[in-house]
Amino acid sequence: MKSQELRSKFLSFFESKQHQIVPSAPMVMKNDPTLLFTNAGMNQFKEYFLGNANPKHTRLTDSQKCLRVSGKHNDLEEVGKDTYHHTMFEMLGNWSIGDYFKDEAIAWAWEFFVDILKIDKDNLYVTIFEGDKNDGLEKDQEAYDLWKRHISEDRILLGNKKDNFWEMGDQGPCGPASEIHIDIRSDEEKAKVSGKDLVNEDHPQVVEVWNLVFMQYNRMANGSLKDLPAKHIDTGMGFERLAMVMQGKQSNYDTDVFMPIIKEIETITNSTYGSSEEVDIAIRVIADHLRAVCFAIADGQLPSNNGAGYVIRRILRRAIRYGFTFLNIKEPFIYKLVNVLSDQMGEAFPELKKQSQLCENVIKEEENSFMKTLEQGLSLLEQMIESTKGQEMSGKKAFELYDTFGFPIDLTALILEEKGMSLNNKEFEVELQKQKQRSRSAAETSTEDWVVLREDDVEEFIGYDHLKTDVKITKYRKVKSKKDGELFQLVFNLTPFYPEGGGQIGDKGYLEESNGNVVHIIDTKKENNQIIHLAKNLPQNIEGVFKAIVNEDLRNKAAANHTATHLLHQALRRILGDHVEQKGSLVHDQYLRFDFAHFGKVTEDELKEIEKFVNARIYEQINLDEKRNVPFDDAIKEGATALFGEKYGDTVRMIQFGESVELCGGTHVSNTSDIWHFKILSESAVASGIRRIEAITRDAAKDYFTEKTQQFDAIKKLLNNAKDPEKSVKDLQAENNKLKKQIDQLLSEKAGNIKGDLKAKIKEVNGVHFLAEKVDLDANAIKDVAFQLGGEVENLFLVLASDQKGKALMSCYISKDLVKEKELNAGQIIRELGKHIQGGGGGQPFFATAGGKNPEGIAQALAEAEKYMTS
Repeated sequence: MKSQELRSKFLSFFESKQHQIVPSAPMVMKNDPTLLFTNAGMNQFKEYFLGNANPKHTRLTDSQKCLRVSGKHNDLEEVGKDTYHHTMFEMLGNWSIGDYFKDEAIAWAWEFFVDILKIDKDNLYVTIFEGDKNDGLEKDQEAYDLWKRHISEDRILLGNKKDNFWEMGDQGPCGPASEIHIDIRSDEEKAKVSGKDLVNEDHPQVVEVWNLVFMQYNRMANGSLKDLPAKHIDTGMGFERLAMVMQGKQSNYDTDVFMPIIKEIETITNSTYGSSEEVDIAIRVIADHLRAVCFAIADGQLPSNNGAGYVIRRILRRAIRYGFTFLNIKEPFIYKLVNVLSDQMGEAFPELKKQSQLCENVIKEEENSFMKTLEQGLSLLEQMIESTKGQEMSGKKAFELYDTFGFPIDLTALILEEKGMSLNNKEFEVELQKQKQRSRSAAETSTEDWVVLREDDVEEFIGYDHLKTDVKITKYRKVKSKKDGELFQLVFNLTPFYPEGGGQIGDKGYLEESNGNVVHIIDTKKENNQIIHLAKNLPQNIEGVFKAIVNEDLRNKAAANHTATHLLHQALRRILGDHVEQKGSLVHDQYLRFDFAHFGKVTEDELKEIEKFVNARIYEQINLDEKRNVPFDDAIKEGATALFGEKYGDTVRMIQFGESVELCGGTHVSNTSDIWHFKILSESAVASGIRRIEAITRDAAKDYFTEKTQQFDAIKKLLNNAKDPEKSVKDLQAENNKLKKQIDQLLSEKAGNIKGDLKAKIKEVNGVHFLAEKVDLDANAIKDVAFQLGGEVENLFLVLASDQKGKALMSCYISKDLVKEKELNAGQIIRELGKHIQGGGGGQPFFATAGGKNPEGIAQALAEAEKYMTS
């Protein structure tokens, strides 16, 4: 029976029992602070169980997306190692909200299994709650008596609180449970050991399939149990496990739920499921984790560094790491599996199809990012493990990997666990706290008290309309910091200086005294609702009247860039879609930076369209339409964009350039023509789903085009002032490629000749074909020769070295059979041999490379290699 048919049969059965079929709730929890993810089918009905709301229907059924990777219900570390645990899984369920209770729930479960699915009742076992003294609960005799109607008493087993008392979390609805287990072993195996002895013993062929929870209590914050307002039924059946049973498989992963994904993994990674335990675990991890990540993204949760986003990132990184380590995949590949999953499950869960492109883009971006961290981190971690004495790694070493290279500490712990080692977590925490203290110390400042000169003047910002004015200093203070040294903070009675805010940097300028003395204002900030001007020294006459003058050139450049961000925002929404949201900006006098929500890299064609759109607004010479002190609600009604995360008062300032309308407190040009031209310099990823554009305007754009013109003239000159420089460059490239191919051919022939000579020199040492030789080849050619010889000669242990331009290169190749039989490791061996050439290296157990600065040590290293055959 195909899985889609199985899901349909379940829902249809309970629909015939007057249950309303409801859609699955999102897997990512949004309105429940006690959970990050939906971990059971009942989550979306929690308010009904608590009696806080009344449902339209008291009998419900669905197939719910669930994720169990955090908190009390955490299956993450089991996934892949066995055949029946998952992170994301479907839970088929039926619920009674104060309607029927144990009698009907048990009867209908039996009917569905035995009468509808035709499962042999002799393969079934059931468990009931044995009671718990701490909670004051007795054995569930009622459930026991009800089960006796359907199954022999020797198949009704007592279960403890862990297995037979279901709780959603530390708090919330809960109750005793009755599980249905199925024994899918062969008759021969059943004859050896009774199935009842394997129930709840983590046997892969004696598994729990359906859990009937008799919801009647509420777990309170102090741990006590309180009766719910009414008694309910909450059942959950593992869809993947049921498919295994109905399709006659011995593993959930062998069903049509997973096999399409597994086959695609085999194709993409050139691996074979069933070839080895390591490969099988890796493929299962990837297939499972793909589902979890895709469903989470489709439900609106992107990978991030905290909360639910961190969990999703951790799941994805675990999958990447398994592919990297056990399938030897060094480039992004998981994103290529999204379409298979979407085609397979999109009918039951349409959000997958709708968000498939988003899933693909986000996963690919995460893979690219983590691959860089992973490759470097794993190599360093391997070296640390080898140098570790005993079975516990120093937390100080692990922190170095975490702090310097960004290698996840939980991944370090996982890899250590797989190698039978542990991590000194206390040491790690000590180092982490030291780092935090260092950061705090670096940021420490000593601030003197304010010296108040005038108390009757109220500070006022006039910088929108004026760039110079007469001011008085109302107060000042001295501030010392390790970063900036000694500075003075000045507050004026009024000021034309714009304080840093809304992404725009603060104004610079100076104060001019009546005697001509100048005090430079190096920055302007806002603190506790007052504008603070930073200076390196105080005026000579602190109580005098000064001419405050803003650096007009810097202000105008910043204003041009700020207006350009508004036009850029408008362009992004017009060209990329209304989903684009501003996530941050930096408006500098030299450039602008704009962060925005978007699911993938902006293409070159899209960037050209964005540039074209912004420049069209510039050339239209649109005047600024500024409205101050507009009631917030009125501004929103007029179509103004309020940026997410920004705090607005009762009244706001509206900035409008044509159809671009935003709430903004920054400074802007009076006409878009003042921007002169808009040029995008770069587009990149900041985080998953967050992109960044950096661009320039005005003088910076003029300088950019001047520089490019000069570069073009220089190139043209090198091409003898060719009339068509582009064609000339292409001709040079074609000629270069032709010559390169000829060189590669010559090198290949040279390597082929060397390979023949090397093959003739191979000798047998203790049953191993051994050769350690110096050759005149580069690193790539050495690798090619090594693998060619490895394909032609069995049980080969090969070390090749070369002196290339005064640097030593060395590679070690070991046949995979030797790696297993003699426990040899090329990575470890090459690191030891590398010491002779004053270098280091690493790699995989069957092939590794090293580089060093002492070619004279090659002979000694090659001589040392043979000792591995005789030791």
